[in-house]
Amino acid sequence: MDLVAIVGSLVGAGVVLGGIAMGTGLRVVEQFERGLVFRFGRVRGVRDPGLRLLIPFVDRMRKVPMRIVTMPVPAQEGITRDNVTVRVDAVVYFRVVDPVQAVVEVQDYVFAVAQVAQTSLRSIIGKSELDDLLSNREQLNKGLELMIDSPALAWGIHIDRVEIKDVALPEALKRSMSRQAEAERERRARIITAEGELQASQKLADAGATMAAAPAALQLRLLQTVVEVAAERNSTLILPFPVELLRFLERAAPAPEAGQPPIDRTEPS
Repeated sequence: MDLVAIVGSLVGAGVVLGGIAMGTGLRVVEQFERGLVFRFGRVRGVRDPGLRLLIPFVDRMRKVPMRIVTMPVPAQEGITRDNVTVRVDAVVYFRVVDPVQAVVEVQDYVFAVAQVAQTSLRSIIGKSELDDLLSNREQLNKGLELMIDSPALAWGIHIDRVEIKDVALPEALKRSMSRQAEAERERRARIITAEGELQASQKLADAGATMAAAPAALQLRLLQTVVEVAAERNSTLILPFPVELLRFLERAAPAPEAGQPPIDRTEPS
C-alpha cells in the first residue's frame, strides 16, 4: 500500500508539473501581431496569430506588431535654398513587413525611423525653395518618402506615406508676403480697369462714327434719352432743342399743294 501511494503521488506530481510546464509554454498571438520564436538565442521561426505552444524554459517569444504606426516628426528648423529660415514638421506612416529583420537588424526600429525622418526632413528643407514648400508639397512628400524608405527597407520596414504638416514662417516674412500679395491684387485691378476703359472707348468711337454717318440715329438717340428721363418723376424737364432736329423735321414735312400760298417762315418784326 505504501508503494502504491508513493507511485500515485509521483504520477500526480508529474501530471501537475506537466500541466504547469504546458501552461508556461502556451502563448496567444493576436491578429495584428506576429510571434518571433527564439531558441537558445537563435530565431527558430515566426508564429502566425492564434494559440501557440512553445517548449517550456527553452523557447522565448517576442511579439512584433504589424499595424501601421503613425509617428509625428518634430518641427525641424532649417534654411531653404533661397535663404529663408523656416520650421517644418511632418508625419510618417509606416509598418513592419518582415518581423525578423525588424528585431534582428536594428535595436529599436521605431527610434531608427524617427531619426531618419528628422534628418531627411532637414535635407528636404535645404534642397527646396520657399515657394516649393508652400505650393508643391505633393512632390516634396514623395521625395521625403523615398529618402526615409531607402534605409528602412533593410530593417523590414515599409513607409506607407509621409506628409508635411505645417510650414512656420517668420513674422517679418509674413508681412512682406502680405504686402506683395496686396500689391499684386492692386496691379491686376488697375489692369482690368484700364482694359475696360479701352474697350468702352472703342465702342463709343464706333457709335460716334455710326451716328455721324446717319444723322437720324442721333435724333433717335435724343428721343430715347427724353423717354428715359420722362420715366422718372421729375416736375420740370429742360431739354435743349438742336437745330439739326428742326432741319430734319423741315425736310420731313410734306410739300404744299398746288394753288396754296407758301408758308411764310420769316420771323415777325
